[in-house]
Amino acid sequence: MRNIILIFFIFFCILYIYPQKKESKTDIDSIIELRKLSANTSFPIEERFLYAKRASELSYDTKIDSTILISNKNLSFYHLMMNNLSSYRKLSINNLKLAKKINDSTSIANANHNLGYYHHANQQHDSAYYYYSEAIEIYDQLKQERNLSSVLINVANIQQVENDFIGSEENAIKAIEVLQKLPKTEDVLDDLWILYNLLGINALNLKLYQKSLEYHDEALKISSKMEFGEYNRLYSINNEAFVYRKLGDLDKAIDFYSRILEKDNLYDEDPSFYALILENIAYTRFINGDKELNSIETLFQRAYKISDSIEDPITKVGVTISMAKFYKALQKKDNALKYANETYKVSKEIESNDILLESLIILSELNKGEVGKAYLNEHIRLSDSLLDVERNVRERFARIEFDTDKLELENERISQQKMWLLIVSAVLLVTLFLLYIIITQRAKNKELQFEKDQQKANEEIYNLMLSQQDKVDEARANEKKRISQEMHDGILGRLFGTRLSLDSLNFSEGKEAIQNRSNYINELKTIEDDIRKISHDLNTDFVSGSGFMDIVSELIEKQTGAYQLKYKFDYTDDINWEYVSNKNKINIYRIIQESLQNIYKHAKAETIKISFELKNNVICLSVNDDGEGFDVNKSKKGIGIKNINARVNDLEGSVDFISQLNKGTTISIYMPYKIS
Repeated sequence: MRNIILIFFIFFCILYIYPQKKESKTDIDSIIELRKLSANTSFPIEERFLYAKRASELSYDTKIDSTILISNKNLSFYHLMMNNLSSYRKLSINNLKLAKKINDSTSIANANHNLGYYHHANQQHDSAYYYYSEAIEIYDQLKQERNLSSVLINVANIQQVENDFIGSEENAIKAIEVLQKLPKTEDVLDDLWILYNLLGINALNLKLYQKSLEYHDEALKISSKMEFGEYNRLYSINNEAFVYRKLGDLDKAIDFYSRILEKDNLYDEDPSFYALILENIAYTRFINGDKELNSIETLFQRAYKISDSIEDPITKVGVTISMAKFYKALQKKDNALKYANETYKVSKEIESNDILLESLIILSELNKGEVGKAYLNEHIRLSDSLLDVERNVRERFARIEFDTDKLELENERISQQKMWLLIVSAVLLVTLFLLYIIITQRAKNKELQFEKDQQKANEEIYNLMLSQQDKVDEARANEKKRISQEMHDGILGRLFGTRLSLDSLNFSEGKEAIQNRSNYINELKTIEDDIRKISHDLNTDFVSGSGFMDIVSELIEKQTGAYQLKYKFDYTDDINWEYVSNKNKINIYRIIQESLQNIYKHAKAETIKISFELKNNVICLSVNDDGEGFDVNKSKKGIGIKNINARVNDLEGSVDFISQLNKGTTISIYMPYKIS
């Protein structure tokens, strides 16, 4: 029954799911096509964005998490390309939740990477650091070296900006170790250049000038291996020149700056960089004691004009702070104040704190009295604030790393718990399986024992019937002997006496003789009746067939007595049970026995009726009870009913089970009356 239910359930699921799968396949084909269109670079970015958006909308209709995630990742890229940063962040958060839901490690790392980038771009360095740290952990576990190196570079940059130079150096070195394992493609070489350049800047900030030069030399070597590394080379030369200036080797610094200006079309290709080189040469020449002040001023003015024309505030503050120092040293106070004030204003706008601090010192020296004191106090407050911020940032970074470590330990603990849960579940399943086998085996053993006991009972019944048959034969023989003696001693004697008396009357006549003859004739009639009676008894044989019914009657009497049931047993003398095979009689006996047991166990009856009839050469056995009844269709697989059916099949007969709840049950068995 359970197998039928299971098959029906599977069939229903197939019918239910198949149309959905068919529809989903159509939707997925459309989604894939839309994704392809969004990747077609021949279309405008706006059109590609619309294709990606439509693919995402259709993906939600499928309710397939993996499909939604892929489409959303594609759409988030176009939000980034179109500078829709708010939508980019929102979608990245949703992607992270969805990736965690389906346990897609790569997508979890990518979503963290994207969220880190969003906060990085918005100068929210602590949040960026958190998401980047999450991505680093997963990329490292998945051995995704390229993604891992990219995130490590971003983290090192954040730490460098926040003046955590030691932490920045550690992550930069980790990134270099990862990249060294990869093929040296243009992108990999470019990232290696960025990292060595970053290490050079960190060493410079730590006043490790020789170490800084070594890192910049390594960056310079990498740029020479790049196909498009010309500007990387120029930037490295500029950085080395700055380190030489810090070391006081001003001639070498000027030489390096001059080498950069040898680049053709530098102004056209990168005017900002060109303006910075002009400013650096001018300021280095000035502090080196160059007396050509007009030439130096011309270089400053040209650099300032370029930075102003391209509206580049970063380049501009770099130029104006040097010009303020230049004019201050020449004691041209008005010019010095002009460029110092401009530096102060722009550096506050772009939050360039290092240059802002320099401008405050210059302004405090150029302005006397309370004004100068105000600038000095502002310098002190800003300096202290930056120290606090730097300290807090380092603490936040340390706390994030600590929380990440705690999370890793927690995840490891959860993984161990899951492992133990799996082990316990497996042991439990094996135990249940073994218990099932044991219970099943015991049931089979009980069934075998039952069959064995049943066979033994059949043998006992057979022996009982043979013994009963011997008794019947003995009774038949005794009865024949009795009748023979009665005929010999009674009837034959009387016949002999009557014959002699009749012979004597042959010699007598008269009324008395006639009367005597009449008496003897009546005597002969009496003898004739006696002979007829004996003949009838011989023909009837009173013990014939009575043996099996006695056995059945005894069974019914004993079983109903034990079960505390009232009974009525009817049978016909028309059935000569001696002509019924012992095998069939055993089956009939067992059917009645099984029926009585079932009535006792299940029916809760008070009275039973059992009867035998012979109709059209068919033996009809009926067993009726006044019990609770049962659902015939649901109980066909019961052991009792199965046993009865098996025995009826052995009899080559048929059986009907008629039952109604609270109205009792009738079992009607029909078997051919075969004379063996």
